[in-house]
Amino acid sequence: MSATMNEFEQLLMEEEKSLKSIRTGDTVEGVVFDVKPDEIILNIGSKSDGILTRNEYTNEPNVDLTTVVKVGETMTVKVVKVNDGEGQVVLSYKRLAAERGNKRIEEAFNNKEVLKAKVAQVLDGGLTVIVDEVRIFIPASLVSDTFEKDLTKYAGEEIEFVVSEYNPKKRRYIGDRKQLLTAKKAELQKELFANLKEGAIVEGTVKNVTDFGAFIDLGGVDGLLHISEMSWGRVENPKKVFEAGKAIKVLVKEIAGSKIALSLKFDDMNPWKAAAEKYAVGNTVTGKVARMADFGAFIELETGVDALLHVSQISKDHVEKPADVLKIGDEVTAKVVDFNEADKKISLSVKALFAPEAPAAEEAPVEETDDDADVVSVDIDAVGAKLAEEE
Repeated sequence: MSATMNEFEQLLMEEEKSLKSIRTGDTVEGVVFDVKPDEIILNIGSKSDGILTRNEYTNEPNVDLTTVVKVGETMTVKVVKVNDGEGQVVLSYKRLAAERGNKRIEEAFNNKEVLKAKVAQVLDGGLTVIVDEVRIFIPASLVSDTFEKDLTKYAGEEIEFVVSEYNPKKRRYIGDRKQLLTAKKAELQKELFANLKEGAIVEGTVKNVTDFGAFIDLGGVDGLLHISEMSWGRVENPKKVFEAGKAIKVLVKEIAGSKIALSLKFDDMNPWKAAAEKYAVGNTVTGKVARMADFGAFIELETGVDALLHVSQISKDHVEKPADVLKIGDEVTAKVVDFNEADKKISLSVKALFAPEAPAAEEAPVEETDDDADVVSVDIDAVGAKLAEEE
C-alpha cells in the first residue's frame, strides 16, 4: 500500500515539474480547447487554464470570437494576471500584438512607409484606424487635401496613410493621408500638363458650381468653365444647368501657367458658321424677344445668335419705348438691315418690311429724325453685358 502511495506521489511530483511556472508579463503558447462568442479558453501547460476575453483579444468592438478562432489552434499570448480570483490565468492577445505593432509602426514611421487599414471609427475630430492592434488617429485636417465637413463616408473604408508622429510613451500615433493625396495630385498634374493641349476635347467631372461658372476636375487638375463659355447661347444660372459629380466633355480653350480655361462652345456647333447666308442683309427673319432696353429689343434668332431691333425700327409708327409694344417672349418678324460677321452683330428693322409711302406733291420733304438714327452703331455686346449686370 505504501509503495502504491509513493508511486502516486512521485507521479504528482513529476506532473508538477512538467507544468510551466508562469509569471505576470510572460509570453506563453496555448492550445484553444473552447471558444465562446466573448471568451477563449486555452491550455497553457499550467495548473490552471488560461482565459482570454474579447476585450483582451482585439480593440474591435462586438467581435464574435467563434468566427475568428477555432478549437485546436495554437496561440501566443501574454500573461496579464496569474490568478483572477477563480484560479484562472488571465491572458491577453492584443497586448502582445500591440507590442509587436509598436515595432511595426516605428519601422513605418522611420521608413515613411505607406500603410493601409480600414477605418475603425469616425470621430468629430477625425478618423481612427487600427494597425496590428495599435490605434492610430488621423485628424480631420489630415484626412483629405480639401476641407471635408462630413467624414462619415469613410466609415469602414480602407485608406492609405503614413505615420507622421510616433510617440509610444504618450501612446500618441498620428496618421496623415493628406500628404499622400497632395503628392499624388502633383504627379497627376505634372503628367496632365505634359499631355494637355489647347484645342483638345477632354473628359472631366463637375467638381463645384458657382454663380460665375463651374470647376471641372480633369483628373487631378481643375479647369474653369466660365458662364460665358457654357453655351453658344445665354446661360442665366449655372447651378440650374450643371450638377456636381456629373461627367462632362469640355474643350480646352486656353492654358496659362497652372490655370486652364474650358469651353462648351464646340466649333461644329457654332451657329455663326452659316449665319452669313441665313441672315444676309435684306433677308426676312423671325425670332423671339430675349431682353429689352430703352433703346431697343434684343431678338434671339437661334441659340447663340441675337440681333438688335432698335426702338426706331420697331414700327412705322413712333414708339417711345420697346416695352410699350413688346414683351419678353414675343415673336417678331423683321428684315436684316445690317450684318457684321466679324463682330457678330446683326441689326433688324420691322419698319423696313413696309414699302415707304410716296410723299404728296404739295408736301415738303420731311427731315430725318432721331428715330431713323443708324442702329448699326450700337455695341450689342457692351449693351448685353450692361443688362446682365443690371439683372
